[in-house]
Amino acid sequence: MKGSLIIVGFFILGAIFGVYDIIPFNFADSNLSYYALCALMFCVGISVGNDPEVLKSFRSLSPQLLLLPVMTIVGTLLGCAIISMFLSHRSLTDCLAVGSGFGYYSLSSIFISEYKGAEMGTIALMSNITREIITLLCAPFLVRFFGRLAPISAGGATTMDTTLPIIARTSGQSFVVVSIFHGFMVDFSVPFLVTLFCSI
Repeated sequence: MKGSLIIVGFFILGAIFGVYDIIPFNFADSNLSYYALCALMFCVGISVGNDPEVLKSFRSLSPQLLLLPVMTIVGTLLGCAIISMFLSHRSLTDCLAVGSGFGYYSLSSIFISEYKGAEMGTIALMSNITREIITLLCAPFLVRFFGRLAPISAGGATTMDTTLPIIARTSGQSFVVVSIFHGFMVDFSVPFLVTLFCSI
């Protein structure tokens, strides 16, 4: 939760800087966000490469649970497609691109900003932060009414980091490996799906 609030705070601060021209530099006409994205992808690669335990723990998963990330991705995209029917000012691909962030706000919002502009990037940022916050706040209710896998699916790409502690508390320690695997696979899909829907 604290990390999400910090991200939102920096976004608001950046918006204020942009509105009042506090920084005498036009970010829209530069490739700065592209270089920031490259640096972010590099850091993601380092974090995965530095944690061999994550890769080892995947071997202990049952074959049925391997389908959980696939079902999270399919369910999210299906939900976005349904919502797009009620948003006449947004295309299906715009809604699918935003949904393809799966809670990974730092990466997906930069991608979408690059392809679709700052407005869509902002929508993606808020959408993905909201997904993370809902998981953090509602995990006990999700377990109670929908089962122990529900907060994992709801958390999307965040289940290997920010929402992992609450998932461990509410779903149980036996679901930690599932949560990490789920987060890793959904996380991995984000750059491919977001760029695919932004390019269509």
